[in-house]
Amino acid sequence: MSEIKKSNSVDAATPADPSNSSTEVATRLYTRPDLEKIAAGEHYLNRIKSFVLRTGRLTPGQAKAIETLGPQFLLPYTAQAIDWEKSFQSTNAGRPRILEIGFGMGETTAKIAQVRPDDDFLAIEVHEPGVGALLKVIGEQNITNLRLMRHDAVEVVQNMIPEGYLDGVHVYFPDPWHKKRHNKRRLIQPEFVALLASRIKPGGYWHLATDWQEYAEQMMGVLSGEASLQNTGTLDGGYAERPSYRPITKFENRGIRLGHGVWDLVFKKK
Repeated sequence: MSEIKKSNSVDAATPADPSNSSTEVATRLYTRPDLEKIAAGEHYLNRIKSFVLRTGRLTPGQAKAIETLGPQFLLPYTAQAIDWEKSFQSTNAGRPRILEIGFGMGETTAKIAQVRPDDDFLAIEVHEPGVGALLKVIGEQNITNLRLMRHDAVEVVQNMIPEGYLDGVHVYFPDPWHKKRHNKRRLIQPEFVALLASRIKPGGYWHLATDWQEYAEQMMGVLSGEASLQNTGTLDGGYAERPSYRPITKFENRGIRLGHGVWDLVFKKK
């Protein structure tokens, strides 16, 4: 799950001066004044965290994967616009770019990367055991189109992803923070939705899923309220059929057997 907190790298997120060279303008991160305010520390995104960083013990296999595979597949946070092709060691600049926020132990992330080998995936997670677990799978199954980052996803989006850059975004089963007094910690809030939507190309998509109905309803309301997004769902309430690329996890299957619902939302960037 991503963290919402104050960024110490405001300068890296400041938009390029239009009078500067064309190269600088090409990496401009913001065009909307409200997004510039977010980067400048004038917003809730810089105050409230959407997760509690849990301590967890690495297994020997996870630790070995971080040590041996981390140098290639675990990208550092730089607070500068990402060089996607260099990060993925790709010579094809046209490959679709997909961002995933909060991959947990990485089961779903690995499966999606395997069924979509022509797409590149940058997956963000702050919990070290999950990072180690997914790196282990990457090594075991020789997955080449997946890179990881262990950092606050909000800072990554603010400072490393330019506007109109992503072909898709995945946010699966974010912490629902179900107690009312904790709802403010939820990742899906209007300001963050506006920020992340600005990073998606016209025609790109944002796919979310949750097994918490009240959070699904909030997600639907917030994303429907973002003028740059269009709902593609055709089910009751505006929800979408589960896309075939998203596998059903063991946890999800258990919930379904117990009668719990799962809600998918798919929005398109106008």
